[in-house]
Amino acid sequence: MKDYFTLSETAEIVGKSKETLRRWDKEGILNAVREPVSNYRVYRKADVQLLLGDLYDESIDDEISNFVEPENEYSALELFAGAGGLAVGMEKAGLKCVALNEIDKWACETLRRNRPNWNVLEGDVKDFDFTKYHNKVDVVTGGFPCQAFSYAGKKLGLDDARGTLFYEFARVVKEVNPPICIGENVRGLLSHENGKTLQGMISILDEIGYNIVPVQVLKAIHYRVPQKRERLILVGVRKDIEITYEYPKPHKKIFNLKDALKKGVLFDCKVPKSEGAKYPEYKKRVLDMVPPKGYWRDLPLDIQKEYMGGSFYLGGGKTGMARRIGWDEPSLTLTCSPAQKQTERCHPEETRPFTIREYARIQTFSDDWNFIGSIAQQYKQIGNAVPVNLGQEVGYSIVKFLNAYYNSSKPK
Repeated sequence: MKDYFTLSETAEIVGKSKETLRRWDKEGILNAVREPVSNYRVYRKADVQLLLGDLYDESIDDEISNFVEPENEYSALELFAGAGGLAVGMEKAGLKCVALNEIDKWACETLRRNRPNWNVLEGDVKDFDFTKYHNKVDVVTGGFPCQAFSYAGKKLGLDDARGTLFYEFARVVKEVNPPICIGENVRGLLSHENGKTLQGMISILDEIGYNIVPVQVLKAIHYRVPQKRERLILVGVRKDIEITYEYPKPHKKIFNLKDALKKGVLFDCKVPKSEGAKYPEYKKRVLDMVPPKGYWRDLPLDIQKEYMGGSFYLGGGKTGMARRIGWDEPSLTLTCSPAQKQTERCHPEETRPFTIREYARIQTFSDDWNFIGSIAQQYKQIGNAVPVNLGQEVGYSIVKFLNAYYNSSKPK
C-alpha cells in the first residue's frame, strides 16, 4: 500500500470531497483502483501527483481580478482583530479601520507597533460601547470564536445568545447599524451542533435587521494565498438595502510554497531569516526520513507504528502527521504551534518547522509586519490570522457592494 493513497487521504491532499473523487473516477479525471482485500477505492500516488501538477500549473494565466476602486472613503470597525490579517487586507482594498478590538495583549502590541495611527481597543469586547459609531461606519467585521448557544425556544433570539462572543458581535452590529457586516469562522461551523449554531446566528442577525447572504466557505488557495486554508464567511446586508452582495471571484492561478518563500509574483525577494521553533531530536530523526510532499506513511513500517502509537490503528488518512511540504504545492493550513504532533508542517529541504517569517509569508503578511511577544506568541498570532490576501479579496467585494449602495441612494 506504500504506493497508494486511500480515498480519505486523496480527498484531503487534492482538497476535494469524496463525492467529487467518486465522480472523477467515473469521468476518468482521476481513476481509482480497488484494494483486493477490502474492495475499497485507493489511488496510485503517481496519478495523484500528476493531477496535482495540473492543479498547480505555474503556467496558468490568471485572468480574474476582483479589484475595484472605492468611490468614497469607506470605514471599517473590526472585532476580534488578532494580529491584523483581515484589517490589513481590508486596508489594502481601500477600507479605513476606525477602530479594532482585541483581547490578547500581544496581538494588540503587534497592531500598535505596525499601525500607530490605528485606534486599538484592548480588552474584552463586552466592556466597550460602540454607539458613538452609530450610522458612521460602513462595515463591521469580526472573526468571532464559535460557541454553542442554549436552545431555549424554537427561534433563537439575541437574548438566548447572551454570554457568547457571537452575541457581542451581533450587539455591536446593532449598535453601529452598518450597511453590511462580515463574520468569519472555521468551516466546522457548518456542522457545529448539527448546523443549529449557524442557524441560530442567522436567526439573530435577522432579528436585528439583516438579511443573510447564502453562506460560503472560501478556499484561500483561490485568493492568492499559498495555503490550503478555508474560512466560512457570514455576510449580513441591512434589510432596507436592495443591493446584492457578491462574493469575490476565485482566481485560476494557485500559488505554492516556492511562491511564498522565494522571489516571484507574491514577493520581490526571498524570505528573510528569522527565529523559529525546533523539533525535538527524536522527531527530527523521524522527519529526516520523510521526502518532500511525504508524510507518516512514507516511513518504514516499524517507525510508523512507533511514531503514531495508537493512532496507527485508527481510521482516516491523518495526512498532516509527520508531513513535509513540497516546494510545488501550497502549504497545509498553518496551526498555532508548528512543532506539535499531528500538525507537522516540515520545511521541504531542512528538517525543521517553518520560521516566524516563513509562517508570515504563507499567511501573505508583508516582511515589514512585525509580531510582538515570545516566539510561541508570534506563532499563535500568525496561525490564528486571516490571510492578508484573502482579506484583501473580501475587501474588494465589500467596496464593490458599497459603491453600488451609495450610488443607488444618491438623489436622481
